[in-house]
Amino acid sequence: MRTLVSESQLRSGRGKTVYWTVFVIVAVTFTTAFVFPLIWMVLGAMKTAPELARVPPTLLPQQANVGAYVEAWNFMSLAHFFLNTIIVVLGAWLVQLAVDVPAAYALSKLKPKLGNVVLGMMLGTLMLPASALLVPTYLTITDVPLLGVNLVNSPLAIWLPGAANAFNIYLLKRFFDQIPGELIEASTLDGAGPLGTMWRVVLPLSRPVLGVVSILSIVTAWKDFIWPLLVFSDPQAQTLSVALQRFAPDTPVNLLLAGLVLASVPTIVVFLIFQRNILAGLTAGSVKG
Repeated sequence: MRTLVSESQLRSGRGKTVYWTVFVIVAVTFTTAFVFPLIWMVLGAMKTAPELARVPPTLLPQQANVGAYVEAWNFMSLAHFFLNTIIVVLGAWLVQLAVDVPAAYALSKLKPKLGNVVLGMMLGTLMLPASALLVPTYLTITDVPLLGVNLVNSPLAIWLPGAANAFNIYLLKRFFDQIPGELIEASTLDGAGPLGTMWRVVLPLSRPVLGVVSILSIVTAWKDFIWPLLVFSDPQAQTLSVALQRFAPDTPVNLLLAGLVLASVPTIVVFLIFQRNILAGLTAGSVKG
């Protein structure tokens, strides 16, 4: 395999020095770029508002006030909005699995006519900017075709538009493609129908990719802002990200930062715990063995 730097050059003393110097600089630069804003937010929440406005700014708080997190929790009634967000996220996750898994299974194993055309059209939606879909989607949920129902201020306004996720369906299909056809045929000979085969054979073998799709769905729904801002006009129905934006003009900066930290904790914890599962699931269907 040819690379920009040959193996012989890397083995030399000068090559090793240059390699590790570049590696350390790049690693430190990217780590700082991603981690520093989080550290600044955590420490900024423990400062007073005047200290946050000081020029030049200070990195460490003069008197760390950990109680700012409790004060922010109570001042903005974050418990209520955490509950709203959890309901929206869990519903979005379950609806996506209920739609995406059968769709990917059908495209992979049932081989419908024009299946590749359907998949291509679905993947084509990934090329569209999300902002281009806001207006038609909003008009649809304000007057659902055939039903004539207005879903504004309802969790269904989040769950239904995001049910068929093209990326998740493609990811699941790629994984299902690697499941041997002999297992599907054996299940059919045993008398299982398509749904029974999917439930008893395919899904137990697909736990890695199901974990990835679940994590991506949960994190995406948790941090979504623009769409919940449009569909939740009732302040009591809003999710955490929208509520924090609404509180921002009338909330001290340190309390707002504390609220942002508390809102970020669940997604960071989920990623840190399941990061290996995410990488394993994303690559599981990419290599035929």
